[in-house]
Amino acid sequence: MKLYSGTSAQFIEDTIQNQIAEKLKTSFFHHFRYNPSDSEVKSWKNSLRAVSQIFQYSNLNNDNGIFLEYQLPINSQRLDCMITGKDETGKENAVIIELKQWDKCEASNGQNEVVTWVAGSKKDLLHPSVQVGKYQLYLEDTLTAFYEDNPIDLSACAYLHNYNYYSDDVIFADKFSEPLMKYPLFTGDDVTKLKEFLQSKVGLGDGMEILNRIEHSKYRPSKKLMDHVGNTIKGNSEYILLDKQQIIYDKIFAFAQDGFHDKQKQVVIIKGGPGTGKSVIALNLMADLLLNGYNAHYATGSKAFTETLREIIGRRGGVQFKYFNSYMDAKANEIDVLICDEAHRIRKTSNNRFTKKEYRSDLPQIAEIINASKVSVFFIDDDQVVRPDEIGSVSYIAKYALENNCKIYFEELDAQFRCNGSDGFINWINNTLSIKKTANVLWDSNDDFEFKIFNSPVDLDNAIKEKVSEGHSARLTAGFCWKWSDPVQDGSLVEDVIVGDFKRPWNAKPNARRLDRTIPESSLWAYDPNGINQVGCIYTAQGFEFDYVGIIFGKDLTYNLDTQSWEGHKEHSHDSVVKRSKEQFVDLVKNTYRVLLTRGMKGCYVYFMDKDTERFFKSRIE
Repeated sequence: MKLYSGTSAQFIEDTIQNQIAEKLKTSFFHHFRYNPSDSEVKSWKNSLRAVSQIFQYSNLNNDNGIFLEYQLPINSQRLDCMITGKDETGKENAVIIELKQWDKCEASNGQNEVVTWVAGSKKDLLHPSVQVGKYQLYLEDTLTAFYEDNPIDLSACAYLHNYNYYSDDVIFADKFSEPLMKYPLFTGDDVTKLKEFLQSKVGLGDGMEILNRIEHSKYRPSKKLMDHVGNTIKGNSEYILLDKQQIIYDKIFAFAQDGFHDKQKQVVIIKGGPGTGKSVIALNLMADLLLNGYNAHYATGSKAFTETLREIIGRRGGVQFKYFNSYMDAKANEIDVLICDEAHRIRKTSNNRFTKKEYRSDLPQIAEIINASKVSVFFIDDDQVVRPDEIGSVSYIAKYALENNCKIYFEELDAQFRCNGSDGFINWINNTLSIKKTANVLWDSNDDFEFKIFNSPVDLDNAIKEKVSEGHSARLTAGFCWKWSDPVQDGSLVEDVIVGDFKRPWNAKPNARRLDRTIPESSLWAYDPNGINQVGCIYTAQGFEFDYVGIIFGKDLTYNLDTQSWEGHKEHSHDSVVKRSKEQFVDLVKNTYRVLLTRGMKGCYVYFMDKDTERFFKSRIE
């Protein structure tokens, strides 16, 4: 999708006649069915007039090709401007130009960010060269025009037309030297330098055929990118597929091969509890599908899990790791195999409070996912739903697939690879929390898996830190029973989790900015070694596993010994979304503690704030 395309001559004429913003506004309404904001229209007028003058000054005023507001494939981001043409050797070129109206900025402690004023407040934003460089890498890795059969050379730059140049400005700080060299930034004082840069890339014009090639090229990850991601996953894999895991893997691989020829969509539903190897199968599939040339995507509903995978794989390979709401604008069958891990977190639609008006849709999220792929694979645990707006379930997905004439393959995993291979512990937790009746009413304290109750949160915290000092992976978590504060001005975290003398901060909030360098971002709490210094909540712990997990079991869920039943206490919960869930509250909080209690592979340590609940658990231990 793009809001404008044409020759540089037409673009310049539209700008001179003060028609360019109006044409973009009309195109915007035609595509999104409502008008853009006044501020966006104003930015078009100012920035496009400035770049039009650059094109005129550079003699790029005839038959270069122009895209304005070009949307990246399978992505909500739009490029401000792209100009196409040939260089003096006759080589086909395209240049992305990121336009900014900034006039100043300040230093940020983020590696890739600066601080500037946006909408009346200071915000951390990507450095323009870093931002436009990511756009270039994304297109080079995913659009066939830039890597197949006489590929078009792609370059990128940023033009800050209101910015004055100062050599010691933070925007030219040493930490940005590499992106500035690869993707140059031009200020309002650099008109001649920008002219020379553009002339060296597209100075001979003849860009409309190049523009047409880009517009009609296909979205498909390059083999180079596929190999990079596949080999990185293989290099990190610690697991070998066993028994039913291997059968499921082979079956899905066969469906991928059939998907090239079969017009009927294939839906695969793999059900399994905590530690049954769902993510292990999913990552092995992802690696081998890519290495065999399939366009495979890996999607989750968890920012923490997705961002950690991106961190492990590397930011370049991260384009293959998406969220469930990434497919609102995807074309039909654009993905060969779409692997949906933690599919119980699928929601009714892909809209959220951050979704811009132009991207809102009434189409069910499950429809977007299945429509985008030839084969869609769902790894799911119905008992891990921890929010009322998460509706993914085996029955929901199967019902939609049947109603839409999809083939369905269903399999259930039962072998336990977490909790030291103890099916008994998972079953005991399910039984004790009254989630599911099982034969494991009592826990055998002589089991190889270590379950231990502590008398204080301080002792619990010390035990978890001791495991880390011994070389194990371990984290301390808690029920959502305390407020979650924003970072203070110096970038440190507030010690919100308070139990007597014990005080610890939660992990950083999602999207928290200007954190102290020793504090990991929310999405990397489970992966970063410094995560041991904060208490994790359900939204950062779900999807991960550790050797040992510690849980502060709060008063939002207690066991009544008189009535012999579980009771929910909204007054002790600080999860505003779950508190509004009415009759679902108890079940959602049970699921929350089930998830936290089953994160450990070797041991689970617990401190109970409610002593009757502690007595009940102890009564269930042999």
